[in-house]
Amino acid sequence: MEYLVLAYYIFTEIENPEYEVKKHKKFFESRDVACRIYISHEGINGQMSASKQAAEEYMGWLKSDPRFAHVEFKLHEADEQAFAKKTVKVRKQLVAMDADYDLNQGGEHVAPEKWAEMLEQQDEKTLVLDVRNDYESEIGHFAGAYCPKLKTFREFPQMAEDLKKDYDPENTKVMMYCTGGIRCEVYSAVMKEKGFKNVFQLDGGVIGYGKKMGSKHWDGKLFVFDDRLSVPLNPNDPGTVISRCSFCNEPTDQYLNCAYMDCNELFLSCMRCAKEHKGCCSEKCMGEKRV
Repeated sequence: MEYLVLAYYIFTEIENPEYEVKKHKKFFESRDVACRIYISHEGINGQMSASKQAAEEYMGWLKSDPRFAHVEFKLHEADEQAFAKKTVKVRKQLVAMDADYDLNQGGEHVAPEKWAEMLEQQDEKTLVLDVRNDYESEIGHFAGAYCPKLKTFREFPQMAEDLKKDYDPENTKVMMYCTGGIRCEVYSAVMKEKGFKNVFQLDGGVIGYGKKMGSKHWDGKLFVFDDRLSVPLNPNDPGTVISRCSFCNEPTDQYLNCAYMDCNELFLSCMRCAKEHKGCCSEKCMGEKRV
């Protein structure tokens, strides 16, 4: 059976997120769906995989609500479910930063075609900023992008403050991007609050860019938050491998979760080393009982 993988978000006021969670769970009860969906007073941030019929039904159902009528779905095809289970939860913030932000003060949205032009025309006053976590950018990013060593979303405000030491907020053209666009909605507002005047964000994120522009100006693969872990931007082009095995340093873009159940650390490993280390991230984890 063929499946569709959906990525989407929409910022809109939701008075009762708990009720929306119940509605979603009820809708999914009899449908071939696996997902990770978060709902808050701010809106919805969703990723899901579903049979093509269930995906079409869900997209129509969600858009039938006037609050969500303008949601944009980014779609990939897959041979199987990309998530292990159905998860629909309430969250305080869609992008967890433990800080307030004004989405109305965000950066200018740039279409993929224009983004490619801007990359080609960049100069010494341009900062192409990858705002994803470091394990995401390690296996793929736009050529020449600055990829800060972020471990969590909450680290971004301090990183934005630190950028002012090396980049002039008044004159730097900041081109920022993330996987699907939602982080840039928030982070671009933070950049503006920190004093950066010229802030642009890739509309639709890297997923949207890949659908229109393929792997142009992109190195490596795209990290995704589902069982696939990584996908090429162009389905017909596997792309170059830019990351390396954490054990032998051979080129690989294969991520694994440590087989030691109490660790579960995400790490890069070639298949030879994965076999030798029993799927574990370290010698210590190999010796544990719950492998």
